[in-house]
Parts: sequence; structure tokens; C-alpha cells
Amino acid sequence: MQTKEFKVKWGMVIDIDKCTGCGACMVACQVENNIAPMTAKDPHNYVQAITTDRDDASNKLRTLTWMNVYELSNGKSFPDHEVAYLPRPCMQCENPACVPVCPVVATDKNEEGGIVSQIYPRCIGCRYCMAACPYHARYFNWWDPLYPVGMDKQLSPAASPRPRGVVEKCSFCHTRFQQAKDLARQNDEDPNNLPDGAYVTACTEVCPTGAITFGDLNNPEHAVHDLAKGPNAFRLLEKLGLHPQVYYVSKREWVRKQGDNYKAGDKH
Repeated sequence: MQTKEFKVKWGMVIDIDKCTGCGACMVACQVENNIAPMTAKDPHNYVQAITTDRDDASNKLRTLTWMNVYELSNGKSFPDHEVAYLPRPCMQCENPACVPVCPVVATDKNEEGGIVSQIYPRCIGCRYCMAACPYHARYFNWWDPLYPVGMDKQLSPAASPRPRGVVEKCSFCHTRFQQAKDLARQNDEDPNNLPDGAYVTACTEVCPTGAITFGDLNNPEHAVHDLAKGPNAFRLLEKLGLHPQVYYVSKREWVRKQGDNYKAGDKH
């Protein structure tokens, strides 16, 4: 698949050395995008429903979390043992493996800013894209969304809950992108040249340590432009040639090596 060029390329730089693994980004993502925390048949008897009508919530094969935080380890014993935490949204690859396998064009690389779109009404739930994605950044919705009585009032009007039977993924909070462009038009500014910080994802905004930086990778005036080119920057599984638009930064060599899935004895 030929890589498509975009004038604006939204991307993310995550400083692993700053991440504490608190999970605030996961919660913010869930709230911003109306990801159902639980699903069951009877919202009026929520406690009983979540224990009788569905699998255990710890079943990672059926939970929905567009942003995951993974724990990395250097594999050494105390006192040399170290851990690191790696948040993983959708990589929004420049050369996505998920796009060419979709039989109904439910996912595409034509969205503004190079965001890989997911068109839910088209999705037939075949899950080819899930099998193709090496980052496990796509999730099949096994259940109709359900919220405890009254909690449906906290849903964001900008994002529609998805029905069961479709594949979901991180969209870089695309509704925020649309809102930022609308605001620029109201202020007689160029919606195609947003200043740094005018559009940020929910996970970026909520991160308490500032580990996540978001912006236009092609714009020298955006912080991510220089961060992505730093000496300690890397991308996950870069050797696959998918060219993710999410970069990571770490001063620790063992973290950078794990990012490209090196094994002992590999040449690098």
C-alpha cells in the first residue's frame, strides 16, 4: 500500500520516563468517547446484571479500552530491576495494515490529518482489521452498551455509542478536531492551520505528568515536531514499515529496544 501524504499529520509523542501508569488517560478516553464501562441486560439491576449476564469484566478479550497502559520490565533482579509504563492508543499508521484487509471500506486513511477512520455503519464485524493490526489497537464490541440508570445523562453528545457487532478504535478524539476547526472559523482563523494546543486529545489533556504531547508532526511550531525527531524517540515495531504517527521517548536503552521487539542476540 502506498503511503499517502497529508499536509497536516496529527501525531502523539509519549514520554515513557514521565508515565507513572496511573491510568488517567484510559479513563479520560472512556468518558470522552462514550465507551460503555459495562454491559448487561437489565440496567435497573445493574449489580446483578454485570455478574450474571456477561463475562467477568477482567476478561481482556471482551473489554473495551481504546487506550491501554502496558507495564514493561528490564527483566533484572533487585536492586537492578526497573519498570516502565507504555500507554498505547491507535498508532494511526501512515501505512496501516488494517485498511487494505477491510472488505467493506469501513476503515480508511483518508481522514484529515492522517487519522485512520472507522466508519461504524459500514462495519460488518468480520474482524480482519483486528487480525492485521500488530498493535492490538482494535476492539470488537461484543455487547450492546449499557449504563446504570441515570449514568446515561453523562454521555457526551459529540460521540455516538456503538452497537454490538462492530470494531472500535481510538480516533484521536476526532470530535475535538471538528470543534477546534469550528472555533477557528468563528474567530476568522484558518481551520487548516490550527495553532499548537488548539486541538488536543482527552488523554493528552488529563495526563497529570505531561507525558503525552499532541500536535501536528509536520508543523515546526508544534512541540511534537521536534520531540519526534529527538535522539531518544522511537516508534513501536518500526521495522514492520507501518510508520506509526505515535512516537515514544525514553532515555533508557532497554525501553527503546523493547519498543521494536528486540530479542536477545538480535542485531541492532
